[in-house]
Amino acid sequence: MTTTYFLNEFADSISSNKTFTIEELAQAIGGEIHGSCEYKSPKGFTGIFETLNEAVEGDIVIRHWINGKGVEIANDKNVACLITLTPKEDALEVANNLKFPVIVVDRIEFANAFALKWVISNLLPNSKRVVISGTNGKSTSSHLIYHILSHAGYKVFTNTDAKSEFNTLIDPMVAKLISEHAIACQPVDARSLDCIADIPDKEFFDYLVIEVSEVQGWGEDLMVDHAFIMSSAIEPDVAVATNVAMDHIGLVNSIEEVFRETSGIVRATEKGGVVLNLDDENVLKMGDMVNPGVQTYYTSMDKDSIESYDADEKSKVYFDDDRKAIIYDGEAILKYEELPFTSTHFIRNILSAISACISLAVPIEDIASGVKTYKPLSRRFTRLQDDPIIIDDFAHNPDGIKNTVRAASALVDEQDKDNLHVVCAIRGSRGKTLNGLNAKALTEVIHDLKHETGRKLNLILSSSADVVDHLNFVNECERKVFMHHLDEGRIKYTHYEYLFDALSAVLESACENDVILLIGAQGMDPAEEVLNDIRGSN
Repeated sequence: MTTTYFLNEFADSISSNKTFTIEELAQAIGGEIHGSCEYKSPKGFTGIFETLNEAVEGDIVIRHWINGKGVEIANDKNVACLITLTPKEDALEVANNLKFPVIVVDRIEFANAFALKWVISNLLPNSKRVVISGTNGKSTSSHLIYHILSHAGYKVFTNTDAKSEFNTLIDPMVAKLISEHAIACQPVDARSLDCIADIPDKEFFDYLVIEVSEVQGWGEDLMVDHAFIMSSAIEPDVAVATNVAMDHIGLVNSIEEVFRETSGIVRATEKGGVVLNLDDENVLKMGDMVNPGVQTYYTSMDKDSIESYDADEKSKVYFDDDRKAIIYDGEAILKYEELPFTSTHFIRNILSAISACISLAVPIEDIASGVKTYKPLSRRFTRLQDDPIIIDDFAHNPDGIKNTVRAASALVDEQDKDNLHVVCAIRGSRGKTLNGLNAKALTEVIHDLKHETGRKLNLILSSSADVVDHLNFVNECERKVFMHHLDEGRIKYTHYEYLFDALSAVLESACENDVILLIGAQGMDPAEEVLNDIRGSN
């Protein structure tokens, strides 16, 4: 089933209908029905797309795979029907025996896109929608936009949280959360389609700010056009592209593939505005894909580049290093000292958020006030303590590592500190290629800092075996390839199997006037808790 097929007139028409049959649903998402052509629940579909664990009678469950036991659970709950990509073992046999409806699809993302489209069309047809994607900075940019709009008094939904649990859109979580909020806004204490789809006042959210993963897949199977499919279902008023860099190795294997996938949010935007990072050559190329009638907004950390760029002044937001301020339409709207964070890669996120809100016609004074009062997501260059300063960041890919280590080095100078210590968690179960690229990035930035500033840093690695689950365990090949690249670059380091030991070691070696940077994804997520345990045991 092609992407174009999902975006046909039939799928579009039934997504705006209050009710639909199983046959209509299956046709819209390109699925084949097994077990029964009738909803299992006597009252039909409640209006909520759900996960199996939390589903109740009348919900439609979307699940990547299901076995016979799962079908039995859904049947016992009187779930309306179940949509899956992979029926395992005896799943279809059980469905046929129980006369329980199971729709098997070729692409599970079509089901989740339909769920998004149906919920938005029926519950929030007048909402303004923002989609954000890119390799780095999308969570911070999304959360900033959410905060600016909320601070200005609007009712806003976002799928961005500290752990980025809902930003993949490969499950029905966003559609579920919106529907459940609709129920909570109603006086009727029950799940029913009448309760949800016949809401008189459908303005319980003025804005939807939805983070879309730039690359998505399952195992090594790329969900081609994921960002385009999801963004098309959302029908954005603004799309924000932060940057294009290598990540998700195995799903994509070239920058061209990352570009194609990320550009889906631009290609899917048919009204409003698109925000592009002028400093990223691949993002800038997306300007050629902007649809007719859509306004393009540009952001930059380079005053000379953006001032000379052939675009209207009201479409440019940039940082002027001479004036130490963010500039819009020739005027300084935020001073450097008013920003919630001052690292270059974070200021880029601020520029993106400001541009998105300008596109939404939010008053400049409200935007500036929102930025000034913003408090960052956890693990986004978060300051955990002083004396020594400990900074925690989610840097998990090559660009993120380089930017964050540079930002920490700049902090040493700004705060008149002595030394920089870096504790890096190796990424488990992500393969040799990504870990090799991460190690190369770490090697390069360490060499660059030594050449540019003379700074040497104390590097500690952790496999974090004491805090990660089996899905994030660092295997021997990943550890070896990471160390190999550091050894080739003649980078000195110390490796610890446990995060507790790595953090204990850095605390012992660091002086009060030093800066400690903690970087990495899942293997560094519990760092704050581990630090508290170390303090408690001393």
